[in-house]
Amino acid sequence: MKAAHNGVLNFSVLDGWLIEGCLEGVTGWAIGPHPNTLYTEEERKIREIEDLYSKLMYIIAPMYYERRPHWIEMMKKSIAKIAHYFNSHRMLREYVREAYCL
Repeated sequence: MKAAHNGVLNFSVLDGWLIEGCLEGVTGWAIGPHPNTLYTEEERKIREIEDLYSKLMYIIAPMYYERRPHWIEMMKKSIAKIAHYFNSHRMLREYVREAYCL
């Protein structure tokens, strides 16, 4: 939650909250295929490694170093799209509703 409020762009595999929070090229980037895609463990590792290096080399690093205004715009979009949804108010509300069945 702290990262979302500080405009951190996400770059990770699609698991946990990132499945809900990642909008490719808007709030960050996903590494590898969606978890529901059927691959062997070896195929998944290969795709994740290729995706990781490809996005770092051709998308993320060039944007950060050469197109800084676009990077900053993505940071703002990340705050707007993620911070309002992934926050402690929502977390507590869901926890009370789910844990205490209210």
